[in-house]
Amino acid sequence: MSPEFNDQRRRFFGVAAMTIAAAEFGMTAIANAQSPAVPLATLQAGGHTSFAALKQIKAGVLDIGYAEAGPADGPVVLLLHGWPYDIYSYVDVAPILADAGYRVIIPYLRGYGTTRFLSDETPRNGQQAALAVDMIALMDALGVEKAILGGYDWGARTVNIMAALWPERCEAMVSVSGYLIGSQEINKKPLPPKAELAWWYQFYFATERGRLGYAANTHEFARLIWQTASPTWAFDDETFNRSAAAFDNPDHVEITIHNYRWRLGLVEGEAKYDAYETRLAMGPTITIPTITMEGDANGAPHPEPSSYAKRFSGKYEHRNITGGIGHNLPQEAPRAFARAILDVAKF
Repeated sequence: MSPEFNDQRRRFFGVAAMTIAAAEFGMTAIANAQSPAVPLATLQAGGHTSFAALKQIKAGVLDIGYAEAGPADGPVVLLLHGWPYDIYSYVDVAPILADAGYRVIIPYLRGYGTTRFLSDETPRNGQQAALAVDMIALMDALGVEKAILGGYDWGARTVNIMAALWPERCEAMVSVSGYLIGSQEINKKPLPPKAELAWWYQFYFATERGRLGYAANTHEFARLIWQTASPTWAFDDETFNRSAAAFDNPDHVEITIHNYRWRLGLVEGEAKYDAYETRLAMGPTITIPTITMEGDANGAPHPEPSSYAKRFSGKYEHRNITGGIGHNLPQEAPRAFARAILDVAKF
């Protein structure tokens, strides 16, 4: 997929769960400005295969690896990847934003790439709040007061949490699949069988067999998720292998398994995140300017836009991206994602 959190992979709410949550939290309605669907011709990837440089910085409990592009004194855009993906989801987005004058920062989340824990004693915690706290710590370490946020999957959930808990640090946000903040209590509610089927890997990870299976077949597992989550995305081996290297992180399996087990309430988080999780469980409204996006071929569990529009009380717009765009929207439709960042900055 944010301090102690959840995703890695995808939204733990299916459409039904999001509808239940909306009813329980009783959010007030706001205008949902639907933009016209964006055609595939405007989206194609730009063919970039690398970042100019990868950097490291100690922040909070981590030594975070990150890519950076654009002028050092430009307004900051922080872009967060999902599971099982990595920073290369933004390899074609970053140059567009850098050319527009933005300082683009793309970190590896805990358990990915060159990001490492500073202490062997720190719990390998994947709960939703933990990932967001990591990113606030990164901003502090880099001396960034405010940033425009963008993310999908785990990354979308993380930027949602940052916007909800620290709106003063967030200029605006682009969130693929909308509002993904969840709670263990909501996640106890069973979904219809078809929705439960889409979460097969979450139930697999709840078992010891699943943990061992993911550890033994991490790359093969990730490739399967890429294929099912983006069924029309014709990625090649080179593209997959470039990102798959990030899963060789020594903490990747443990973070992934904890993330999904925490969502189901099967494992504990850390007490230091309890106050954050209490607030997140109430489904806080996001007040900063936001554009949400969805691809028309997203094969991963995701809520309907109508189920989360009321969660955004600031200026808000939803964009449907057509042309066979799947779950990894920034990599499959980089120009559309970059356009959304540029547009939300003007809200």
